[in-house]
Amino acid sequence: MRILLTGSNGQLGLALKEEFKKLGNVFEVISTDYDTLDITNLEQVEEKLTHEQVEVVINCAAHTAVDKCEEDIENAYKINAIGARNLAVVCEKLGAKLVQVSTDYVFSGEFNNVMVEDIAYEDVLSERIERAKLSRPWREDDGVAPQSIYGTSKLMGEELVRSLCHKYFIVRTAWLYGEGNNFVRTMLKLAETNTELSIVGDQFGNPTYAKDLAIAIVNLIQTEYYGTYHGTCEGTCSWYDFAKKIFEIKEIEIKLNKVTSEQFVRPAKRPFYSSLDNFMLKLNGLNTFRTWEEALEDYLDSEDR
Repeated sequence: MRILLTGSNGQLGLALKEEFKKLGNVFEVISTDYDTLDITNLEQVEEKLTHEQVEVVINCAAHTAVDKCEEDIENAYKINAIGARNLAVVCEKLGAKLVQVSTDYVFSGEFNNVMVEDIAYEDVLSERIERAKLSRPWREDDGVAPQSIYGTSKLMGEELVRSLCHKYFIVRTAWLYGEGNNFVRTMLKLAETNTELSIVGDQFGNPTYAKDLAIAIVNLIQTEYYGTYHGTCEGTCSWYDFAKKIFEIKEIEIKLNKVTSEQFVRPAKRPFYSSLDNFMLKLNGLNTFRTWEEALEDYLDSEDR
């Protein structure tokens, strides 16, 4: 199977290349990045995909700098929406499968299906933590309502793929970490020079190891179960919980302070609750994701080797 990979030097791209390597000659991978394939250029995309006679395209290319997207609006839409459209148009023409990697940011980020009694909470942080406990993770058929340019541009990419290509897998993921700059490495770096850190405790999601996502995508492309999927490690936590677990596994003594989103004001609105349910993967018998704690231990162990 001939596979063309965009964004091949990112965290997911690198994890996919590693997984394909393990499988030997079953897959032939053509790796591209922004310097070898401009997905915003339709003619270039058509020439490349046609020349390579690809059977599958996995689009990991994206403008993922969430805050920068708020001011770099044109490029956000060009890469996240127009790039996806171009790949969809050419894949449809060639009869190739397309994997479009998307995001939890397509959802509103508000607490989902919550019924909280009207009682006095100690503070806004404790109320949000309680709401998160009562919330249901977002499924693929839940209504979308992005709150940022990044989320809106990624949603447009999804919609264009659905309307222009029959053989598509849209895979939404979240809180991704792997080879490269990520939250885990940032926390460990900060711990080298700090004895105390303040971490947001009212944003909830699914920390996801790129290796686990890569395995799920490799499994999906070998099927004809087209549609929209959520692909994250199992379980929900806050950024505070995530950081706490990192230091616990590494046996690092550090004081962590749980703070609210308002204490870390940033250009793009962050979702309070964007936990995803891998509902469609489960229905198709393809949910290979571990708990986020198990995956994190595996990642940290690999970092030590």
